[in-house]
Amino acid sequence: MIEDLLLEIQNASSFDFEDTFGLYKKCSELIVSNEELARKVVVNFLENKNKFDPRLNDVLTDIIEAVGFYPYLSKEGLELDSTDSLIRQVYHHSDNLDKFLHEDQKHLLSLLNSDKNVIVSAPTSFGKSLLIEEFVASFKFQNIIIIQPTLALLDETRRKLKKYDERYKLIVRTSQEPSTDNGNIFLFTAERVNEYNYFPNIDFIVIDEFYKLSSKRDDERADSLNNALHYIIKTFQSKFYLLGPNIDGISEGFEEEYNAVFYKTKSSLVDVKTIDLYTPNKEVFDKTNHHRRAGYKEACQFKEEKLFELLLDKNDEQSIIYCSSPNRVRYLSKQFSKYLKEQGIVANNSKLAIIEWINQNISDNWSLIDLLNFEIGIHDGALQKHITTTIIDYFNNGALKYLFCTTTIIEGVNTSAKNIVFFDKTKGLRTPIDFFDYSNIKGRAGRLMIHYTGKIFNFNPIPPNEQVIVDIPFFEQNPISDEVLINLEEEEVRKPDTAQYQRIKQIPNDEKEIIKKNGMQVSGQLGIIDTIREDIIPKYKLIAWARNPNYNQLKYCLNLSWKFLMKPGESKSLGIGRLVNKTFNYGLHQSLGSLISSDIEYIIKCVEYYNKFKENNDSDIDQRVYDFGKRYSSINELEVMEEVIMSNFQIQKHWFQYKIPKWLSVINSIQEFVCNEKGLRAGNYSYYTNLIENEFLRENLTILSEFGIPSSAIRKLEKFIPEKMNQDNVIKIIRAEKIFEKPDFIEYERNKLKGT
Repeated sequence: MIEDLLLEIQNASSFDFEDTFGLYKKCSELIVSNEELARKVVVNFLENKNKFDPRLNDVLTDIIEAVGFYPYLSKEGLELDSTDSLIRQVYHHSDNLDKFLHEDQKHLLSLLNSDKNVIVSAPTSFGKSLLIEEFVASFKFQNIIIIQPTLALLDETRRKLKKYDERYKLIVRTSQEPSTDNGNIFLFTAERVNEYNYFPNIDFIVIDEFYKLSSKRDDERADSLNNALHYIIKTFQSKFYLLGPNIDGISEGFEEEYNAVFYKTKSSLVDVKTIDLYTPNKEVFDKTNHHRRAGYKEACQFKEEKLFELLLDKNDEQSIIYCSSPNRVRYLSKQFSKYLKEQGIVANNSKLAIIEWINQNISDNWSLIDLLNFEIGIHDGALQKHITTTIIDYFNNGALKYLFCTTTIIEGVNTSAKNIVFFDKTKGLRTPIDFFDYSNIKGRAGRLMIHYTGKIFNFNPIPPNEQVIVDIPFFEQNPISDEVLINLEEEEVRKPDTAQYQRIKQIPNDEKEIIKKNGMQVSGQLGIIDTIREDIIPKYKLIAWARNPNYNQLKYCLNLSWKFLMKPGESKSLGIGRLVNKTFNYGLHQSLGSLISSDIEYIIKCVEYYNKFKENNDSDIDQRVYDFGKRYSSINELEVMEEVIMSNFQIQKHWFQYKIPKWLSVINSIQEFVCNEKGLRAGNYSYYTNLIENEFLRENLTILSEFGIPSSAIRKLEKFIPEKMNQDNVIKIIRAEKIFEKPDFIEYERNKLKGT
């Protein structure tokens, strides 16, 4: 019945007074019997408001108020007239922000204002994060930690909260010390919480996407998040707010233990309609799952054409397309731009400021320029942070119509669109999208306070609906990793007699403290300790280096890391030999551009080598060079450049800015421990580690990279900002002296600096 009602609203061109009254009456009755469905109907009323007789707007106003959608009253210019209604509306106005809260938000706020800790599961369009700003604006808490899974989300939060910087110091790097005069807001990933040494008393901790605590969702950062939450609430007894979508429950007993309440709501101010494109095309679409079967290639082309036809048909609305991997993002986005050209669509978006920056700093032939010209954006974990931030900004302000992305749509950024396309059905090559992931992808359809309704177009069957219970390993301990277990006191361990805990208990305390501080694999670190103890005399010079390592010193450390710190199932496709070469050359030339140029030159030489010897059966050929040349022999120069650019971006982001600095800091602490143990002078890797992680930027300017400022702009700032200036004053001087107005900066860099 409800679907028939929604179809009637959608398909009719208009409703007269009598029909309008009849529909409003049906909705009023539904509010009594099923308020969740009534909310869905109200959203569709608002989506189609111009179809209804305006003489009954007072009735519509009462219905909106009855389901608690107060934000929509002001949005639509609808006014309540009774005193009781006006009192209720004022009650739902934020005490600290110029916004109205909907009924469920107000209830959640009342829970947060009680003595309870709050764990909330609510749809993406609920507005959970608005309540974070509500608490910041209230100045109720002196010191707040906000943990989010990605630096992009943290930077987005920083931009929202920077208006409060007169009352709070916003801390984004572990090298920043807290203010003693004002409050502090720590915008950290879990890893940074574990690394930070200067926490004052923490009053309030927020964890966004708290389902990442679970040990059962195959997230490599779950250990860090568990250790961060456990440490903060144990050390400071902080109030906490955990938020996430589509979760059915948490570890049994956690609420009682921590004076918490788990609040689940399906309340949403957006209605998402599901369009099934899989069933009518099942026979062909299913062939795309088996690349060795006959008809696979033709089926893939057919599925792509269906996608492109859909996107072109919806070109007056924004669409997000879910893809399984960065390679799929690149492939499908480029195929779509090619399709648009074939359809006679003319590119008209060439004035975007980032294009000038790409021309100057990467290549005027990079395909991203072509995509942007056709109002196509891409978003995945491999692109540089400032590029992804800019693409999302362009998408959010309407400069881009299409966004091809990976699981970053779920957890990497806050954006949404009128249309979501569930195109690929896996994460990476093999991991299926489950119902939880699907629900989160679906939740991006429709934009709160912009679109009343959204649509998800399913090119795959909807995954089976399974209950999602988030286990909290440091509490439940079934299962629990060594990396979490080692951080618990013996009285916190539920089963101290297990072989797992007994192994950890036997680790000497001095070693245990190092392992805990490093926060990586316990068994791997023990292996490194044993190896360095064995090697410290015969290989002392390879181990105890400082500042910049030579090739063999770096090779020793990275080989040790590769052997002991790689997690099971982690991709080793890059290869340790190539990783060592890449890292050493990056440190030597201090430029990603030089790595890109070097790779292109090497590929060209390998192709020349292959072409020279492919007709000969020469037994003396270099097989590795020959095979590499063969691989690239059928690819044109632009495609080679494209692959090299993207692979180096991926290496920089995953290896240089994350893995390798962490690995080297682990080995540094261990070699220091062993050297002290043996009475030897220890090495110090921190100088080199900081250089690699921060693109060789001057130390007091590295904070700007956290704000999504491109390194090209940061380097230009060196002549305007004193080298000894404290990093906390850098932002102030940029703003106060309007350094971004200097002619040295191009428009893109200027805009980024203004946004600090």
